[in-house]
Amino acid sequence: MSRRKPDPALLAERLGHRFADPGLLLQALTHVSAASGSEGPAATYQRLEFLGDRVLGLAASEMLFRAFPDASEGDLSRRLSELVRKETCAAVADDWDVGPHIRLGPGAQAAGRRNPSILGDVCEALIGAVFLDGGYGAASAVVERSFAGRMQAQAEPPHSPKQVLQEWALARALPTPTYTVVERSGPDHAPRFRVAASLPGQEPAHGLGSSKRAAEQDAAQKLLAREGLWTPPSPEPALLEIGQ
Repeated sequence: MSRRKPDPALLAERLGHRFADPGLLLQALTHVSAASGSEGPAATYQRLEFLGDRVLGLAASEMLFRAFPDASEGDLSRRLSELVRKETCAAVADDWDVGPHIRLGPGAQAAGRRNPSILGDVCEALIGAVFLDGGYGAASAVVERSFAGRMQAQAEPPHSPKQVLQEWALARALPTPTYTVVERSGPDHAPRFRVAASLPGQEPAHGLGSSKRAAEQDAAQKLLAREGLWTPPSPEPALLEIGQ
């Protein structure tokens, strides 16, 4: 007996947006592995992800600006980085139960719908789709409904390894740390990245992760730890590997 296909209308209901153009919703759910050769990237979520990332950044910045009227620019920036990181987007996509709706090619079916990188991409693509379908107000409302709880849960501005490293570098009049992808391995639905974090006068430190952001965090943490500069802000070490 074949399994019933999930209804995209149910996902739209969880988003809180009724699509005038259902094609945008389907495009936001289409991984590159499911597009035919003639369709190309325009038929997948890649372009919508690009747009949604920017819309999410603006909507989240506005939300934080209103929620924390006394916060400094640095505090707001740290909160924003935590709120819009790929892992947070993946968690939001999981809240929406996006996984069963993602359209994947045969080679990616098994693990793709649970892959945090894909879930994070689809979250951003859906925000981009809502923006195109209903404008900034509609997209901002989706962001507020879905991200406000996580924003309020941040009792103090988070400090990720990348942020700590950047602040340490700036305090010593050094340029902003640079991050270079040294190696990318694994299939599209489960990639692995190796990234080098570099500062003048320091040996590069290398980090690994399932996304570029995660690998950058790992590299920054290793550089800080090597120099005796990293003190974890939380007793839960798992958080150090997935921060923005």
